[in-house]
Amino acid sequence: MKRDIYQNLLTWKKDPRRKPLVLKGARQVGKTFVLKDFGCTEYADLAYFNFEEDPELSGFFSGRLDPKSIVQTLSIYREKEISSDRTLIVFDEVQSSPRVLTCLKYFCELAPQYHVIAAGSLLGIKIGQSAPFPVGKVDFLDLYPMSFAEFLDAVGKSQLRILLETCEFAPLATAFHRELTRLLRLYYFVGGMPEAVSQYVQTDNLEVVRQVQNSILVAYEFDFSKHTTRTEAMRIAGTWESIPTQLAKKKKTFSYANVAKNARAREYGESIQWLSDAGLIIRVNNIATPRLPLTSYQEGPFKLYLLDVGLLGAMTKLSQRMIVSGNVLFTEFNGAFVENFVAQELLANGQKQLFYWTSKHQAEVDFVVQIGEHVFPLEVKAGISKQKKSLRVYGDKYKPPVLSRSTLMNFKEDGHVRNYPLYALWQFLPRTRELSNSGTPTKHSH
Repeated sequence: MKRDIYQNLLTWKKDPRRKPLVLKGARQVGKTFVLKDFGCTEYADLAYFNFEEDPELSGFFSGRLDPKSIVQTLSIYREKEISSDRTLIVFDEVQSSPRVLTCLKYFCELAPQYHVIAAGSLLGIKIGQSAPFPVGKVDFLDLYPMSFAEFLDAVGKSQLRILLETCEFAPLATAFHRELTRLLRLYYFVGGMPEAVSQYVQTDNLEVVRQVQNSILVAYEFDFSKHTTRTEAMRIAGTWESIPTQLAKKKKTFSYANVAKNARAREYGESIQWLSDAGLIIRVNNIATPRLPLTSYQEGPFKLYLLDVGLLGAMTKLSQRMIVSGNVLFTEFNGAFVENFVAQELLANGQKQLFYWTSKHQAEVDFVVQIGEHVFPLEVKAGISKQKKSLRVYGDKYKPPVLSRSTLMNFKEDGHVRNYPLYALWQFLPRTRELSNSGTPTKHSH
């Protein structure tokens, strides 16, 4: 299936200052498929090595880490020469062999002519623990579950994606708006895990999709015990399992008391960090003052979302009937699916750290993002609510170039407030960037 990250890989290949690339991402977000597709399409030869499937490979990195000797050894092992200009070398599941990561430094310094990519499902954790990691000697890319735009491509609706990318900021025709809303409901159930999307495309069977999602959840739970101690695994599992309950609350800030009785931040903070490093959760931190850099003003409470809205539905045992039950799905669990979806979309579209804003318990804006030299608020509503009290409070206090919200309503501009349909949320970032560059809101022709 087509993935947007492919263009980033092409850019990396053509960059004369290219370093070895590390592709990070949670288990089963499609890293192996993307790399094999890229290698087979853009290179004459793909040299693929999986360190989880073939443990013997680690032995080639146990001695002196000389990249030319390693390439020669790997060429003999695969019985085919590895060329510096025609071959893409892929080291997959390298969390099983930390010295492979260390070796990337020497590829950068001593053999930069080779095209090398390393990938793994728990790299975030291994990188945090590995002292000899080659900081400054590698490039990074992150792969996430398929975004809604990628989902449109996968289900044969690429023309609707193009429509959203090229349309003016004006209401879409009613037929398009209804169809995109229907597809968004479907996405909330299927989610963006590539195997789940692929099975839906092949079978049109949501029961099969749910089986895939449940299998992925089991694999994640297996990782908790495989890569941590028994006590740590129990805390990680408890934190993970509590997230749907946390999101079902009206006030969605994370509460340790919802994980276990008498749970404390000191005990469970590492569990949250593990899940975050593994790419399984999205953390959204609170700020009271929207100033740059936002990380300097984060404080106190935070929210946790899952990496994929489809997996959230699987964990809550969301019924298939919700897809055809009008817009009930969008308001289910106090709008948890909507907020999780928005967090997921912002992350997939380049917002590496997410924040929300509160003002003395009087107002709360669901997300604030930094674009250029400005901080922009984004309020999220589950239905077609026109209420914008918190957004107005923020606007009166900080006067950003534009106020934005995302709801089930069509594109709409109401004075200083812009409404993005939830299905076009991913257009909020590029369109707002235009406003940031100009410094003031610009009217689009209707």
